[in-house]
Amino acid sequence: MTELFPADDVSKLRSEASSASKAEARYARIMPFDGGGRAYTYAVPESAAGRFFIGSLVKIPLGSRKTLGVVWETESIPEEKYVRKIRPIEQLCYDIPVLSPDAVKLCEWIAAYYAAPLNSVLQTMLPAAVRQGIRPLVERTLFAIRELSDDALSALKKRAKKQAELYALLRDNGPLLRNALTFSPTVINALILSGIVRENAVPVSRVAYADIEPQENPHPIKTIKLNAEQDAALTSISRSLDARCYRTHLLHGVTGSGKTEVYIGAIRKVLAEGGSAIFLVPEVALTPQTVERLRSRLGDCGTQVVVWHSHLSAGERFDAWMDMARGNARVLVGARSAIFAPMKNLRLIVVDEEHEPSFKQSETPFYHGRDVAVYRAHLCGAVCVLGSATPSLESFYNAQIGKYTLNRILKRVDNHAFPPMRIIDMRREILHMQGQTTFSRPMLEAIAERLEGHEQCILFLNRRGYSRALICPDCGHVITCPHCSSALTFHRENQILRCHLCDHSESVPSRCPACASSNIRKKGFGTQRAEEILAQRFPQARIVRLDADTMSKKNEFRKILEQFRAGEIDILLGTQMIAKGLDFPRVTLAGILDADLSLHVPDFRAAERTFQLLVQVAGRAGRGQLDGEVLVQTFTPSAAPIQFAKRAEFDEFLEDELARRREFRYPPERHIIRHLFRGNDQKCVEETAEAWARFLEENAPDLCEIRGPAPCPTEKIQDNFRFHLWYFCSRVTAIIGKISRLRASFPWPENIIEILDVDPMDVN
Repeated sequence: MTELFPADDVSKLRSEASSASKAEARYARIMPFDGGGRAYTYAVPESAAGRFFIGSLVKIPLGSRKTLGVVWETESIPEEKYVRKIRPIEQLCYDIPVLSPDAVKLCEWIAAYYAAPLNSVLQTMLPAAVRQGIRPLVERTLFAIRELSDDALSALKKRAKKQAELYALLRDNGPLLRNALTFSPTVINALILSGIVRENAVPVSRVAYADIEPQENPHPIKTIKLNAEQDAALTSISRSLDARCYRTHLLHGVTGSGKTEVYIGAIRKVLAEGGSAIFLVPEVALTPQTVERLRSRLGDCGTQVVVWHSHLSAGERFDAWMDMARGNARVLVGARSAIFAPMKNLRLIVVDEEHEPSFKQSETPFYHGRDVAVYRAHLCGAVCVLGSATPSLESFYNAQIGKYTLNRILKRVDNHAFPPMRIIDMRREILHMQGQTTFSRPMLEAIAERLEGHEQCILFLNRRGYSRALICPDCGHVITCPHCSSALTFHRENQILRCHLCDHSESVPSRCPACASSNIRKKGFGTQRAEEILAQRFPQARIVRLDADTMSKKNEFRKILEQFRAGEIDILLGTQMIAKGLDFPRVTLAGILDADLSLHVPDFRAAERTFQLLVQVAGRAGRGQLDGEVLVQTFTPSAAPIQFAKRAEFDEFLEDELARRREFRYPPERHIIRHLFRGNDQKCVEETAEAWARFLEENAPDLCEIRGPAPCPTEKIQDNFRFHLWYFCSRVTAIIGKISRLRASFPWPENIIEILDVDPMDVN
């Protein structure tokens, strides 16, 4: 951080602030990060006038301590009686604002809509690396500045051989990076002190994925001709950009239809007009291929494409944020938190795979990245493009009622056919399967056929581990987690039982803990079991498993995808991280090993998520010149989402599911606010939830429709018992305000934690 006001000048500032008249003094409202969610007035010394802006990071006195805060308002004139009590701002941390003015307004909206403390939203928006400050990365270059005669060089060789070698290297090759040389600091410094060599120190930006080599379009200016549907969608978005006003477009493009080309066309237009753009992706794992493509296609636009997500180093995050704040970077690719970036002249926000639940934050503040993107576009007068092959019902509904503009691309690029989907009825298959119940006969035959033809397969199973549970067939006992109400999953690699909710682990018992029987059986299967069977059936195949257990190293996912693209892997087996956004032309088989996992869960979105999953995984096959095929294993082949996905009936499914939601007035017909209560005393949690429900009935009988309280589907997690209520309402802000006021007057027990989750994506 740049300290403009050293500590020894603080007394001078206080004197200056107190002696200045009301007409001369300037004031600012500062929002501290730890000040209880309210702003305070501080004096801006005359010597610093003109350097404080909304969004600037400052150090201020708060009580007896020093803390950081953000300038919330400027030119705030307090009442005369308070002027003498006002303390001065002590330090301006950076010479530029670290939050844009629209981000300040966005922070207030998130706090109001999602019922979150304002300072917690501010901490979420402004990364710790920026608040703390990171030492800049300096690039040091050496170059010869004095030509030595032959006699002088010979003398130097006799006196200091290494110095002579370094001088000759710099003379013959020009400037070289200091850290790339193998010479000792003593040798380098001696030449610098003698005036023979000079060192230049230049700060450089730490750019994430700087080593990515463009795989396609080695010539960035190369123009790709859009088909009629792509061109119509881009024309529609371009009209909204020309209008210079807020508009949201829902781009419904089937898998492989070239939605990214439409995004790139819109971004190029924005850049040509001096604007900037944010490109949101649902998973960190999808950023490398998106960055690669954008850098390749936008290389001639005179701006750098920066990356933002939680897996970057602190230095990479700091430099990216400051590059955006200074306007050096005008295209940002990142996960949901990238929506808060301080972009200059923000004109376009793209939310790719907008239906993905991963855009929803799973801790306070419980914001949804897609909805925040729409609201930020509204604040900036920008255009927001929501893209998906399987739009969420909320977005589809908004397009139906005219809030969003619907653009559709219903054909694949070059009119490639959709891969046919074959449903495998596991009720029949299991009668013919010997020993293992993971792979059906048609699935194994299809894999063998692809391997023989030197083609690639993607196999999806959204359950990691080897077996989902250990059960005793004699007494029926299932070994469960002592801290959660869930069965322990068996992991064969290290022979342990692990809880996927709290990460508790324990050794595998030799006997049943309940009846001492040695007849313990493994039930169900996960990715480890599937990998083992594949290795046994196809010993020559190159198989790689992608799940949370194998992706512990930084950039591991990216490396594996590069190997898969290069044809070094035959079968890619994984969880949801391989189900979306991946584009590999030699994949001709996409297999879903258990389509029932997402279907039979206590969630009103179960059918929607199953349909989306099937369509998204199916879209990984047949994207190149080779025809693809999709195989789906299920015990419920007649289920509506499975049949709609098989027939590729997008509109029919959306209409059918909307009709079901309307019948029970579930979203998008109304909003849901989930009120979660948790604590380590089950009875206390239940009684508190019931007491709160009665309190609402007595004090706000007409508030909204309330359902519950009831235990959560997973009642205990990490030794906390959980109950919840659901509030159904048409307008969130009015209800949230009333609930927040009532919460303040309710006598909450000390050992109970209660949380409001607006528009929850996970009701468990």
